[in-house]
Amino acid sequence: MTIKVSIDASGGDYGIPVTIVAGLKALSTFSDLSLIFVGDASAIQTELNKHASSKKHADRFNIAHASEVIAMDESPSIALRKKKDSSMRVAINLVKDGTADACVSAGNTGALMAISRFVLKTIKGIDRPAIMGTMPTMNGHAHMLDLGANVDSSPKALLEFATMGAIAVQHTENLDSPTVGLLNIGEEEVKGNETIKKTAELLKASNLNYVGFIEGDDIYKGSVDLVVCDGFEGNIALKASEGVAKMMGHFLKQAYKKNIFTKLAALVSIPILKDFKSKVDPGQYNGASLLGLRGIVVKSHGGANADAYFQAIKEAYLEANAQIIEKISKQISLELKGIDE
Repeated sequence: MTIKVSIDASGGDYGIPVTIVAGLKALSTFSDLSLIFVGDASAIQTELNKHASSKKHADRFNIAHASEVIAMDESPSIALRKKKDSSMRVAINLVKDGTADACVSAGNTGALMAISRFVLKTIKGIDRPAIMGTMPTMNGHAHMLDLGANVDSSPKALLEFATMGAIAVQHTENLDSPTVGLLNIGEEEVKGNETIKKTAELLKASNLNYVGFIEGDDIYKGSVDLVVCDGFEGNIALKASEGVAKMMGHFLKQAYKKNIFTKLAALVSIPILKDFKSKVDPGQYNGASLLGLRGIVVKSHGGANADAYFQAIKEAYLEANAQIIEKISKQISLELKGIDE
């Protein structure tokens, strides 16, 4: 079976130069993958001509022209109403009409969510889509949702997030029964607000491998495979993590630049620093899934380089290959049966 992924080639901070390189790398990695590069056809072809590998894979990609690009700071509502021939909209339409199995975009997050929800609609039983991303941990990585698509989520919505996330993790990570933890201010059952307590009861009664409450530091210990939370808390946790990583990098640079001896120490430490960077580099975990839609959409970081964008394409490929939309649709009806808001 060939997996077809549409690429919003013009989206993101760097656009076509990055998305083409990442796409060609993906084609070299996955023999059953084909791509549709969406954007200015002339610019895409010009970039493809710069890379010898494009000739090797010429029978596995197509170009779909789009005359418009959605700016990173553009209003989602305006993008939805007025830019119907944007590279983002056309790439999502290709998923809607079945031409593509999944879509990847590094474009405006709000516009991507709005257009995806309008064009693809949500899976029956799902009230709101959620954003699931990957976080580095002491023993590898963990997945977390919601990372900002929703605020003030109900217990039922959080159960939906947990069910969708568990299915995605199970089939993209090849885990038989991924562990699920609910983010809280403590592990004790008496802690948390009423929404958290009611959600915990729903998770206990579900078919998920729910292990209980986890605190913020448990995310990075790798205590669970999937962390479930409201988008408000999830986005704060994500941004705080990114800030800490930048701060650590800043302090390390300062420390190594103090004098000649620290600079020499930096040279000796290069292999260790490279290993450290590989474990915490956000690019290695790029690619957030918009779960709950009737089609696969993966959001790449807007400033992703080609290697990071490749990770987003990989995530889309794995989800399409695992047919997670069908699996979520089947499981969600079982988990939510008889549950009210």
